[in-house]
Amino acid sequence: MIQLQHISKWYNVGGKPTFILKDINIKITEGEFVSIMGPSGSGKTTLLNIIGMLDLPSEGSYQFFDQAVYDLREKHRTELYKKNIGFIFQAYHLIDELTVYENIETPLLYQDVKSSERKAMVSDMLDKFNIVGKKDLFPSQLSGGQQQLVGIVRALIAKPKLLLADEPTGNLNSKQGEEIMDLFQKINEEEGVTIVQVTHSEKNADYGHRIINLLDGRVESISEKPLKQV
Repeated sequence: MIQLQHISKWYNVGGKPTFILKDINIKITEGEFVSIMGPSGSGKTTLLNIIGMLDLPSEGSYQFFDQAVYDLREKHRTELYKKNIGFIFQAYHLIDELTVYENIETPLLYQDVKSSERKAMVSDMLDKFNIVGKKDLFPSQLSGGQQQLVGIVRALIAKPKLLLADEPTGNLNSKQGEEIMDLFQKINEEEGVTIVQVTHSEKNADYGHRIINLLDGRVESISEKPLKQV
């Protein structure tokens, strides 16, 4: 599904390159749940943004479903991202002026989904995640866990094949965090959505089939757990 080859990212500081990522080589198979760990400044979020096509490397190649991402025009890369990738952020990134219903509906507006179909899809997701009673509330009226759940539902509404999560439980208490991680596991196992998460938490990382450890912009180690037999 994903193949990164010789990915490096640097910025020129005083005429010398300062590396954020250096020679990253990673393959991720469809249906995997991968955790990326490492200390602050190790390049985790930059790597996730490159996988999510929100950032470009300084050099290297990226194959996504056998398409050479960097050979595509920006418009086509954006289409590929919108069609296949959902992003979940630590800070939720909900739109304060929109209700829960409207926040969840937003990705469908960008995809020109018809009004009747949007209504059916949002209603289905509200019901599926037991938040029908919250649909007319605004983000400020929700707890942190509820806001993150809405963020996840919004990311899933367009049926992405890949879900990217950047410290998804960082602003939640331990119980809320565990509920979100259990939800990720369920989405991965029951719906086959590929998940790549960045986390500082070893407990959260253990939900993954593999843990990729970064240090100073390089892959320091990759630990693997056997995939569960379905």
